[in-house]
Amino acid sequence: MLAYVGVTDFAWYELLARRRGLDEVNFWQPGGNRVFGALEPGGLFLFKLHAPHNAIVGGGFFAHATLLPVGLAWDAFREANGVESLAEMRERIGKYRRVEVEDRKNFTIGCILLEQPFFLNQSQWIPAPSDWARNIVQGKRYDLSIGEGALLFERLKFALGLAGGSEGWPDQWRESTAPRYGAPTTVLPRLGQGSFRVLVTDAYGRRCAATGERVLPVLEAAHIRPFSEGGEHRVDNGVLLRSDLHTLFDRGYLTVSDQARIEVSHRIREDFENGRNYYALHGSVLRLPEDPNLHPNDRFLRWHAENVYLG
Repeated sequence: MLAYVGVTDFAWYELLARRRGLDEVNFWQPGGNRVFGALEPGGLFLFKLHAPHNAIVGGGFFAHATLLPVGLAWDAFREANGVESLAEMRERIGKYRRVEVEDRKNFTIGCILLEQPFFLNQSQWIPAPSDWARNIVQGKRYDLSIGEGALLFERLKFALGLAGGSEGWPDQWRESTAPRYGAPTTVLPRLGQGSFRVLVTDAYGRRCAATGERVLPVLEAAHIRPFSEGGEHRVDNGVLLRSDLHTLFDRGYLTVSDQARIEVSHRIREDFENGRNYYALHGSVLRLPEDPNLHPNDRFLRWHAENVYLG
């Protein structure tokens, strides 16, 4: 199993470590020039503080990396960005970019979405690996089965109270089939709400699946089966829709057949004596993600048609 040790600042760590019950964080990078690609989904991402601390203080499980407008990153993750406001986030980005940041400019940043984050108390902090060079700015990848990576993994297990074996390990870790290494294999992490929104947005090419609309502020990730009704934050349980279509979908005024065709309820006309623009969508086919594994799940579509759609 590979792990990545990413460099962050104390303020980011301190704010998030105080918050209980976080199921996701956004480890953002101010440059916004390239997409992080050092891990596969489920890989372990560890947080290392800048000097003078030079310690590993927590981590999470990698779900997705992308470039986002700062406004969308804030809307999706709020304080899970490690800041208390959008204004503070802009200020931090300006500090790292060494520029004055315009209050209204929706510039792009790099976003590394991490699930099931954990944070170590100061007494549990782990020293940086001995091969960590001072000139490393962003981070470094380690193989947890050999050398410094294996030592780091043993120290991490001890810090988390997991040194006795795999019992109690996070769901993302499983015992390796090669016991002499002791490093875990990975499974895909469970997504939080913000990560669900971003992954669905990217899966659909940042376009409304029904209309092709590209204006990001009006696009929303709709759950096919709502989380409150036993649905999950999974891309195949989502569809990217313009905000008004999302509302109609949630309230049963439209649905999607298992052939990915839009069906518009007669109730729009009956309830509102209008709806011509929406009826124009009836029978049209959704624009689906390129990856078939991310298409809406037929089981979830049937649930929506049977339990939400007004007919």
